[in-house]
Amino acid sequence: MLFQRREKPALKERIRSLLWPRRGWRRSSQYLAKRVLRLKGTPHAIALGVAVGVFVSFTPFVGLHFTMAFIVAWVTGGNLIGAALGTFLGNPLTFPAIWASTFYVGNWMLGKAASTSFHFNASKSLLNESFDALWPLIKPMAVAGIPMGILFAIAFYFPVRAMVHFYQRRRRQVINNRPNATRPEANPS
Repeated sequence: MLFQRREKPALKERIRSLLWPRRGWRRSSQYLAKRVLRLKGTPHAIALGVAVGVFVSFTPFVGLHFTMAFIVAWVTGGNLIGAALGTFLGNPLTFPAIWASTFYVGNWMLGKAASTSFHFNASKSLLNESFDALWPLIKPMAVAGIPMGILFAIAFYFPVRAMVHFYQRRRRQVINNRPNATRPEANPS
């Protein structure tokens, strides 16, 4: 395939690159910011898409974040690519903080003490037992994920909208101020 390494990286290198980008977090975040700014669409649609992605990152359904973000962005009129980029708020460095905060806030909202206990009963099916074991974790995270996701989505929406609006306005000015390229005259024959 095109643009692949000749030698596959070792397992240690692949794990390291999952947790820490090759060129660093600063450069990676700058790249994502430029991708958001250069998206096509209105500032509202792009910011709404990013906000939807941020909101979905606070749900405990990790494998479904992209799908959920696309669906919510499509329903609300947000930018789909912006929604996908917004889900990058949930990453290996931020998930522990997101999960811990949604778990403790969810237990507080439900009026429970933040404790879980896991008991395995061999008489039940593995799927049923897994759901019973995970439900005490998922329920408070889902309950708190909604208000916390909304707060963070609002916190991202307004700055992203302002940045996209400023970038698009400046880009239009640059394009409008360019001197017109000279066109060759058509030969009247």
